Amino acid sequence: EEKEKVPAKKGIVYGEVSKENSPVTPDQVKEKLVDDKFEGQVKGKVVEVCKAEGCWIKLQRADGTSMMVRAKNHAFLMPENIVGKTVLIEGNAKVKKVTEDMRKHYAEDAGKSKEEIASIKGSEKDVEFSAKGVKVLD
Repeated sequence: EEKEKVPAKKGIVYGEVSKENSPVTPDQVKEKLVDDKFEGQVKGKVVEVCKAEGCWIKLQRADGTSMMVRAKNHAFLMPENIVGKTVLIEGNAKVKKVTEDMRKHYAEDAGKSKEEIASIKGSEKDVEFSAKGVKVLD
């Protein structure tokens, strides 16, 4: 079933987010991992959204990389117009190995060029966040 895309306005919530409770930055998630896991809230700027259906976003890190945030169980979709917005996400993160195929798939979903996709080599270990909710803050 096709979910209606809601415009990204301040205060809009996709999924469920409880009251803001000492969120960390995407950079701090790695430091806060316990047994390669983190649970709580993260506040950050959206730099990319899945163009295929809006089931994932990426949050900016200070070093120019980004943290993958997926909608837990595809419970909600996010519109492309939240790129550039600051969001509060809630859920849990874990360190995951992302295969070369999956990295290429994400790049495809993000609308990257064939050249960019072809340049992706090897798997990567990174933090992946499973969000039960995303709230637009600005």
